[in-house]
Amino acid sequence: MRFKDTKFWKIIKNKYVITCIVFLLIILFLDENNLFVTRSLRRDVSELEYTIDTLKRGIVVDSVKAERLKYDLDSIERYGRETYFMKRQNEDVFVVNRVTESD
Repeated sequence: MRFKDTKFWKIIKNKYVITCIVFLLIILFLDENNLFVTRSLRRDVSELEYTIDTLKRGIVVDSVKAERLKYDLDSIERYGRETYFMKRQNEDVFVVNRVTESD
């Protein structure tokens, strides 16, 4: 039995099969938007969507804090104490800095 007599060779001789195989190779590997580029872009999109969701949650938290600072005196006092180390007249403020030793 010779190689040219097999079914595989008869299928490969068909010009339509060859055309389809060449087309698939070009589309999947050689094209500007090949399989690898498409997968990389999809990964980037999913990372950006995650970042968008995280930032939207941050916006909601910050807007709630801003609303509290507009109307709630206790929140305003707490913000001033934590951020600017403000105090009342009869209080003392102690600022503790943690020092970490590096090798």
